[in-house]
Amino acid sequence: MTGTSVSHTDATLEQLEAASADGQQEAVASLLDCKGVREAFVLQTCNRVEAYAVTDERAAGRRALSGVVGDLPPHVVREMGHEESLRHLLRVAAGLESLVLGEDQILGQVRNAYEDAREAGGIGPLLENGVTKAIRVGERARTETTINEGVVSLASAAVKLAAETRGLENATAAVVGVGEMGTLAAKRLAGRVDELVLVNRTLARAESLATTVSPADARLRTAGLDDLGAIIVGADVVISSTGSSEWLIDRGELAAAGETFLVDIARPRDIPPAADGMDHLAVYDLDSLEAVTEKTRSRREAAAERVEAIVEEEFERLLTQYKRERADEVISAMYEGAERIKAEELEETFATLDLDDQQQATVEAMADSIVSRLLAAPTNSLRDAAEEDDWSTIHTALGL
Repeated sequence: MTGTSVSHTDATLEQLEAASADGQQEAVASLLDCKGVREAFVLQTCNRVEAYAVTDERAAGRRALSGVVGDLPPHVVREMGHEESLRHLLRVAAGLESLVLGEDQILGQVRNAYEDAREAGGIGPLLENGVTKAIRVGERARTETTINEGVVSLASAAVKLAAETRGLENATAAVVGVGEMGTLAAKRLAGRVDELVLVNRTLARAESLATTVSPADARLRTAGLDDLGAIIVGADVVISSTGSSEWLIDRGELAAAGETFLVDIARPRDIPPAADGMDHLAVYDLDSLEAVTEKTRSRREAAAERVEAIVEEEFERLLTQYKRERADEVISAMYEGAERIKAEELEETFATLDLDDQQQATVEAMADSIVSRLLAAPTNSLRDAAEEDDWSTIHTALGL
């Protein structure tokens, strides 16, 4: 398996957007169209774009993955070999690579990416084991440690930033986009602001969320995107996370707004760059959340040490599983070859000798015993070779 990663660690938002021009399923399908790619998995979030390809040769994987990163500068692209890819995938699902250390959203995003890859035909034996192991690690990290306590998502960080910087008391807040992050933001804001407005392209979804956020609260209302301009004018705090392909708010609407605190946690961004130059607006994006998330990161370092141990434990188990399966493939091929030769020799022998059924059965049993005894030592040697990473021995056996 070969992997590539573009993440918040080194890449800008624009570079992340460039690496995720296609959706997850489309990206998997594109990888599968590349020569030599047998399996493929793609994960796209606000803060990272990950792609993995299973090939017989690493060079084929690199060629296929080069299409994902396009013309991005080399310093923002992390290329990974087989074991590094597996370990990295486990770390991602555990939340160790997240902007907000230990955040919960990434685990759901890995699950969704797994389903997308499966629907696109990208999940085969190797990725089935690898991705499900990553999900298992993510679950263990959050049930066996406290790594996800405190601010656990970008939406939570956005609300915390608004509360600490602007304040939420007596504020009118608007959440634009009621997807996963918008829903989390709305739930964090409910009961802390004077009025909460849920804005969504599909009004029915906003209304459905309203019943779960605060069903009896008269200070909560819903609206469609057509009303967004007017809502921005009347809002004190706006958290936007639609990921629309176009700017949601035009320059005129921004100019007409009062003093407004805007947090854009969408990718691609919802709020145009023009907002940055308007004095009456305080605009924050994903990069701005770094300060908020850094506070949480420092509190979770102790828990992260335990999660690191979980990752290594499960990683070693995964490698052992892969090695055993690879050795079993070779052993199976070896036995199939021996059985084929045995059958040919028995057929020739029976055609030459005039044996009755009992005599033929005796000869067959003897042949079976010879094959089993001859292959017992090579079988053990191949399993030992797999455990010791002696792939030259295994490859030699494959050629026999």
